Amino acid sequence: MKKILSLILAYFFLALAIVGVFLPGLPTVPFLLLTAWFAARGSDKLHAWLYAHPHFGKLLIDWEERGAISRTSKVLAIVMLVVSWCIMFFSVSNIWVPIIAAVCFMGTATFILTRPE
Repeated sequence: MKKILSLILAYFFLALAIVGVFLPGLPTVPFLLLTAWFAARGSDKLHAWLYAHPHFGKLLIDWEERGAISRTSKVLAIVMLVVSWCIMFFSVSNIWVPIIAAVCFMGTATFILTRPE
């Protein structure tokens, strides 16, 4: 049962990671890391596919070996945070939502920027 649940969650987080590639505001890398973690417990085949993938594999290997995020990924993440915050600022009427989001986004940006490349 545990293996089946891990496999279901792995595919769920993989779907979110893929959507995150195209949708600003939805993070890709955290969902990809969750996918790899659950795949390691639920499917050797999916886990091997992730690490052999031409785009996802390098991200996972860099993170696993050194906790590193590539410069391109950092720039893209920060740009997406700014774009997401701007969309939120101009579309939400309650001023507290963008303020709270700004604090969360700044914490996220700080974490991303302090990771090795």
